[in-house]
Amino acid sequence: MSIPFLKGHGTENDFVIVPDPENTLDLTPAAVAALCDRRSGIGADGVLHVVRSAAHPEAKGMATAAEWFMDYRNGDGSIAEMCGNGVRVFARYLQHAGHVTEGDLTVATRGGVKTVHIDKAGDITVGMGRARLPEGDVTVSVGDRTWPARNVNMGNPHAVAFVADLADAGDLYTAPPFSPSSAYPEGVNVEFVVDRGPRHVAMRVHERGSGETRSCGTGACAVAVATARRDGADPAATGDPATYTVDVPGGRLVITERPDGEIEMTGPAVIVAEGEIDAEWLENAAR
Repeated sequence: MSIPFLKGHGTENDFVIVPDPENTLDLTPAAVAALCDRRSGIGADGVLHVVRSAAHPEAKGMATAAEWFMDYRNGDGSIAEMCGNGVRVFARYLQHAGHVTEGDLTVATRGGVKTVHIDKAGDITVGMGRARLPEGDVTVSVGDRTWPARNVNMGNPHAVAFVADLADAGDLYTAPPFSPSSAYPEGVNVEFVVDRGPRHVAMRVHERGSGETRSCGTGACAVAVATARRDGADPAATGDPATYTVDVPGGRLVITERPDGEIEMTGPAVIVAEGEIDAEWLENAAR
């Protein structure tokens, strides 16, 4: 027996896509980690488990608002609340499979229902919700260097640090230490940011559960919000939207924070391959 899968990426943040409309597969953390392994598995930053909302216990309450639930897993098998690049690739898969067409749709996530627009030109825009800016000082460290960081929550936690050079982030093989530990009891995504020009920044990121990735959608949103506040821009106060271009190692994202607080992220999403997973291999990997 075999299990269909696809491979896709959004600004090189890559995913194994597992269509399972009726939620019949038991994707254990070990199975997800095996699928994401870049040497012995398919290789990816995470898994997009595609399930109808009505068929998943965590999404049943959102079924009237969104037919499809993005059951997202990090590369180590852990569960994540949201993945911005993942939502775009998830929407691209729904279009690829004929479940939706160009235009507007909704996707259920553990971070709530997200609005999505598939543009005729190819880019996909996701309504990422509002950022929360928890109070309190936070720092992140690499080696013997420490920087202040902005605490931004996009449905998942981020620590945004402005540095002189992206090389300051080190190799990002391991999670950068942060302080205080109480700020992020379940871990954090850490973004290191440099300026490139007016309302234009570049970033590297360590995603909890995945290590350094080529892109992070929620991280790009957190970076845009943190940069706007550093620059003195607050759309809720001024009534003017703030748009930032955020370069990631895998490409470019455009982030707009509207006066009502809603954040929109626009970028590409690509399906690159389809195939089959050997069910016996997956069963053994799941143990």
